[in-house]
Amino acid sequence: MSGPLQGLKVIEFGGIGPGPFCAMMLSDMGADVIRLDRKADKGKDRGPGAFLASGRRGVLHRGRRSIAVDLKSPEDVQRVLAMTDGADAIIEGFRPGVMERLGLGPDVLLARNPKLVYGRMTGWGQNGPLAQAAGHDINYIALSGALSVIGRAEGGPVAPPAMIGDLGGGGMMLAFGIVCALLEARTSGRGQVVDAAITDGAALLTAIVCDLKALGLWKNERQTNLLDGGSHFYDTYECADGKWISIASLEPQFYALMLEKLGLTDPLFERQRDPSAWPELKRKVTDIFLSKPSAHWCALLEGTDVCFAPVLTLEEAARHPHNAARGTFFERDGALQPSPAPRFSRTVPVQPGPAPYIGEHDDTAT
Repeated sequence: MSGPLQGLKVIEFGGIGPGPFCAMMLSDMGADVIRLDRKADKGKDRGPGAFLASGRRGVLHRGRRSIAVDLKSPEDVQRVLAMTDGADAIIEGFRPGVMERLGLGPDVLLARNPKLVYGRMTGWGQNGPLAQAAGHDINYIALSGALSVIGRAEGGPVAPPAMIGDLGGGGMMLAFGIVCALLEARTSGRGQVVDAAITDGAALLTAIVCDLKALGLWKNERQTNLLDGGSHFYDTYECADGKWISIASLEPQFYALMLEKLGLTDPLFERQRDPSAWPELKRKVTDIFLSKPSAHWCALLEGTDVCFAPVLTLEEAARHPHNAARGTFFERDGALQPSPAPRFSRTVPVQPGPAPYIGEHDDTAT
């Protein structure tokens, strides 16, 4: 192993979505993460989310070891307790109260290992009226306010596939919280509980919208604002070949270059920051981009200060020269996956190993 978190030991109680993503991030950075899987699934392959699949393709489960346990077995619970005694942090994603009923709650584990960081991943949080309710990513970002600002004016809100809630507001925030608590424990000598609720994290990701609202620069109506596709200079456009491109010519100098590159001399385009002119300007720009295939616009605009990029599929993104040069993606066992991020100049993480078979490390991991 290598990376800035080398030497840290993390115990991950098997779950889906945000918990595994948090564990993946820590493992990517060099932490030794041991995942505790259900003994009933021992020997099976890892699939996405909660599913089992043929082939070791579980991107979210890459780079760590797996032990199969039965948390209802007193013998296995004692084994788990012994493992957490030597751990720096744990990750669990059960509903509030479940770990306590299993005899593995924070009071028990912190009494045995006072420096332990106890990471808790839930949708609604450890307390509050909805704490015991079931939910998924779309529900959490809906309640947080984040979902209301995503989508087109003519339709309803559009949910990004488990990225803003489960991964960004959930797993990434828990990983950040765990590292913060580990850093503090170096000084205090004391661990603590990290309560990571997806609703809290998704709400935090709305900070820029809250900032714009406070300045009177954001309306609740979708696609009427500067950064939600309301303006003609910050949006996606379809090309003649059915592919899409993105434009973000926000600053005056970038906007001027966009007008120059597109040959736009209509005086109406001088009203860049006038929302009343945006619908008509949007129609004009839409017609222009529809007139040529995406390759034409890439040749004309990519790499310039217009602030341009083609809208790529994941497979296309992996092949793009910029991403290829940086190794932004890699492939393992036929599965395309993103490389660890961010980058480090000295403690460089290695390419993550594959997801293990469930229980693959029963005889080796302690």
